[in-house]
Amino acid sequence: MSTPLHPQNVIAMVWDFDKTLIPGYMQEPIFGAFGVDETAFWREVNALPGFFARLGVTLHPDTAYLNHLLTYVHHGRMPGLTNARLRELGREIRFHPGLPDFFERIQRRLEEDPESRRFELRLEHYVVSTGLKAMIEGSAIRPFVNGIWASEFLESPAPPGFDPDATVDLDLPTYEALLPETQGISQIAVAYDNTSKTRALFEINKGSNVNATIEVNSTMRPEDRRVPFHHMIYIADGPSDVPAFSVMRQNRGTGYAVYDPANPLSLRQVDRLRRDGRIDHYGPADYREGSPTSDWLMMQVERIAAQIVDERKSALKARVGEAPHHLPH
Repeated sequence: MSTPLHPQNVIAMVWDFDKTLIPGYMQEPIFGAFGVDETAFWREVNALPGFFARLGVTLHPDTAYLNHLLTYVHHGRMPGLTNARLRELGREIRFHPGLPDFFERIQRRLEEDPESRRFELRLEHYVVSTGLKAMIEGSAIRPFVNGIWASEFLESPAPPGFDPDATVDLDLPTYEALLPETQGISQIAVAYDNTSKTRALFEINKGSNVNATIEVNSTMRPEDRRVPFHHMIYIADGPSDVPAFSVMRQNRGTGYAVYDPANPLSLRQVDRLRRDGRIDHYGPADYREGSPTSDWLMMQVERIAAQIVDERKSALKARVGEAPHHLPH
């Protein structure tokens, strides 16, 4: 029997960001910093696909806001908006009640379990968002997150005629010094929409996020995958996350939706997801100790941990022979 690539001792909690970890949208501090009307900005973004459709151009609605941010920078409405400034503004993001304390509590719960320690179980947190990676990196939640998938900007694109061979061995600061001086973000480096977020789930599943030699589209045996889907919990806020919820349900993963207790429509949306079989359960976006969401997520981590421990004990029993004993006279 061949040796598996991974011990499969990791439990992964995968989080959406906007309205899941925070009450609104992470871009709010940007609008405040530059005196931009947030409502007007999003109204313009929502109108962009129809505006360009009349010109015969198809614009993806999930990522239209990224281009519109660049338009505001280009027209001087957000001067000097760099990735460093985005990280600074990320410090202003306010989270739902109980965060980020919840991450410390759930980690401590696993670490205090003797069987989990014995079998070296680990809990990892990942954020998969259509928002801005730089802002998440600057937020209070960053110390508790093992990886982030979110949209990114370039500030200084490589100019025409640049020498690829001359930059192969350069570190980032040296490389950036060769580029034209930037006035802020200028191009989209990567854009995540609600469908492409599912790729991140498979990267976590196969371990390509921690081992660059593993291609996410490579064929891989179930026993070789770093985090089986049934060791994963995906937490999000609503219908836009149906593609990710579907991947979880199809692969025996756990799906949980949070809703805004002050918004009846939010509750109806997540209840519809449950009735349609998209999620396992839902609760209020409140992560304080003793809240339904905190308790349910704690319970699921404990359930998965117990399952992993049972699997490891069974494997140990099957592979280790019985020690010899003295025979009775």
